[in-house]
Amino acid sequence: MIARKKPSSGNGLRWYVVCARPHAETRAFVHLKRQGFQTFLPLYRKTIRHARQFRTVNAPLFPRYLFVALNLDRDRWRSVNGTFGVSRLIMEGERPKSIRSGVVEHLIVATDPYGLVLAAPDLKPGEKVRFASGPFAGLVGELLALDDDGRVRVLLEVMGAQIPVRTHRLGMVSAA
Repeated sequence: MIARKKPSSGNGLRWYVVCARPHAETRAFVHLKRQGFQTFLPLYRKTIRHARQFRTVNAPLFPRYLFVALNLDRDRWRSVNGTFGVSRLIMEGERPKSIRSGVVEHLIVATDPYGLVLAAPDLKPGEKVRFASGPFAGLVGELLALDDDGRVRVLLEVMGAQIPVRTHRLGMVSAA
């Protein structure tokens, strides 16, 4: 989840790391946004197996962490620590520790409009890939082809047979 406006160096905004309470990243994101802070919570699609059932959910890319853009000279940054769902800002001495410029911006560019990080944008045919979500979660195969719409063809070995599968590249990571 993201507020699409990027901080620019001209307005003094920098990205900082917020440590959320366990399983409260979304709650922290919503409450920080309501206070007017620009926030970024990178997500990915994750398949959960429980009692012979599969469920695909959006999960935080960095469990318990999200990002907030602040101008420490202008914003009331101490109020971040008192926000519902927030445990604390990551500090360096008496002030929040900023993230190196370009890191969060790179993550923002790699997300879709819903804040889902587009997994493995640099996949190449012939390389081994692992499914992180979906019905093939955990399986490894060889990438045969990919197209501009994000669809891929993967050759999976299942029970001794090689089966070509056509699916979306989301939830797929390099197995190398």
